[in-house]
Amino acid sequence: MTQQQGSRRVLMEDVRESQHGYIKASDKEKVQNRLRRIEGQVRGLQRMVDEEVYCVDVLTQISSAISALEKVGTILLKDHVEHCVRESIEKGEGADEKIEELTAAVERFLRV
Repeated sequence: MTQQQGSRRVLMEDVRESQHGYIKASDKEKVQNRLRRIEGQVRGLQRMVDEEVYCVDVLTQISSAISALEKVGTILLKDHVEHCVRESIEKGEGADEKIEELTAAVERFLRV
């Protein structure tokens, strides 16, 4: 797949590499499995609403889906620190920017 950039065509793989989109293979599988489970939970929530299930039961399931998403976020944050942030610090290239980026990501994740 390609993306138009000016008069030059760029492979999407090159774009992804330059954006540091990295998840360890073992974690990628974990994340994909968790996201599929969450997708099923959300479909279940839709059914519960359609079937007019008791509100407290729906809220309990919403809480469960939120917790599952938070776990995915935790895995991604850990991978980001272990790969992107560590790499920048070790290379001495943009370490301050990566630390700032990490701080902002953690604040968003924690809703601070």
